[in-house]
Amino acid sequence: MADNRKGLYAKLRIAQKQLGLDEDAYRDRLERETGKRSAKEMTVAELDKVLTGFKRDGFRPAPPRGGKPGSARPEVRKVFALWKELAPSLRSGGSRESLRAFVKRMVGVDDPNFLSGAQAGVVIEALKDWGRRVHG
Repeated sequence: MADNRKGLYAKLRIAQKQLGLDEDAYRDRLERETGKRSAKEMTVAELDKVLTGFKRDGFRPAPPRGGKPGSARPEVRKVFALWKELAPSLRSGGSRESLRAFVKRMVGVDDPNFLSGAQAGVVIEALKDWGRRVHG
């Protein structure tokens, strides 16, 4: 639970910067949404409520960057997992850039994280076929 709260606190601060709210305006907003001027006093549900309000106002959290590629969506995680299985047999070594290029060729999307469910299905089937050809 503590880790989740820390992440929510970080998102609130990022939203504050992205929306250009000074400290007083930020605290006023917290109070308007929850009746509390401090995020530390809020429940997780209240923190989510404030974030939802910030999103309505134009806050757009950035997708995860660097580190391990990941997604909350299982079909996108499957794309990354299949690509990782193919990596040793690829000239590129399975780089993130080469995956992006493959996805772009297959369905015209620049990044696997932005695939629709149907597009992810097309990419997954293509990667499975490729894996069968490479690994027998």
